[in-house]
Amino acid sequence: MIELEWSQAIEPHAALASIAGSTRPAETRRAWIHRAPEDQVLALYASAAEVDQQLAAPWWLKALAAGGLSSRAEGFLLEDRVGKLLDARPGWVFVPWYSDGDSGYWEYMPSERRVSGPAVPTTLVLTHRHNGWLDIQPVHTTTGQAPAPLAVNGMGDLRSNLARWESVF
Repeated sequence: MIELEWSQAIEPHAALASIAGSTRPAETRRAWIHRAPEDQVLALYASAAEVDQQLAAPWWLKALAAGGLSSRAEGFLLEDRVGKLLDARPGWVFVPWYSDGDSGYWEYMPSERRVSGPAVPTTLVLTHRHNGWLDIQPVHTTTGQAPAPLAVNGMGDLRSNLARWESVF
């Protein structure tokens, strides 16, 4: 039952089609986990994670549960700051949803021209795996093995190296 309760908690209140056209993370925050009291969200997440170690959940919730973030609002602020930075740069596109509970990611579309055949463009995702909270994955073909994501050391590192990553990747 806890898995069913969790799946309902991460689903957007409206149909998924309603977030498909979202152009920024704030437009995708419609699920129970985004609006319910933070302590209730953490309690349900902890209970569900005991049952499923690979539980689908947004990066910020995993980071919050591990003690890396001080609040859900801190995670939302980072998502919004990344979105504002990338919205101001040509070529970056926000992809609002790709798996249950996720917060979306950004793709640098011009990077696809650097490889032949079907490709995955340079991609920037938010992550709980390190305290910089950002990973960038270089452009790659869909026929080969995907390169490992590179850790970005926060917003300062992103701002400082974005032009280089856009030109190299």
